[in-house]
Amino acid sequence: MGDTVVHVDEVSQTRNIYESEAGSYIEKYSTESVARLYGDPFFDALESACSGDTAQLLDIGCGPGPDVDVFAAAGHDVTGLDITQSFLREGTKRVSGAEFVCGDMRSLPFQDNSFDGIWASASFHHIPRSAATQTLRDWHRVLRPAGTLFIAVKRDEQLDDDSTNRHFEYYQADAFRTLLNSVGFELNTARTKDKWVSAVATA
Repeated sequence: MGDTVVHVDEVSQTRNIYESEAGSYIEKYSTESVARLYGDPFFDALESACSGDTAQLLDIGCGPGPDVDVFAAAGHDVTGLDITQSFLREGTKRVSGAEFVCGDMRSLPFQDNSFDGIWASASFHHIPRSAATQTLRDWHRVLRPAGTLFIAVKRDEQLDDDSTNRHFEYYQADAFRTLLNSVGFELNTARTKDKWVSAVATA
């Protein structure tokens, strides 16, 4: 009998790479917070929608929790979701007062209308294009009416210097806006900078 071939999907492949090099990725991702550097438009939209009250936030693809830390320090109730167990263990150690949940962003383990805001920095682009629309629909499901989404993805493979076997989908700005609109998100701001495209949108 021949060897059994085990197919590993793109998300599992990416998770396995993160787990196998967890120490290096934790060191890399813990050095700075994207939310601290670029989160003002998200915070502004969130404050407007929540009238200044404490927000329920979900950080999708939270890694070891640098952005979760920023949100918690700002007084918000924040949940970090990731598929990589090593990242979640590190986040739990580093960030007090936040919840960390293991889950697949394609099918969120939360009830409808659970969150005022979703933060997804450099995570959605790991999802295969075939699952992109349904994934965003599920994100829209867990946001409350007028909830706020921040999402940032890589936009051009030619600008990317990644040499790992992690899976990436690249999005040009116009196509990315169309995708967000197609599942019911209304764009507030969109930005293209270097190899990234990002948007703040309302559910």
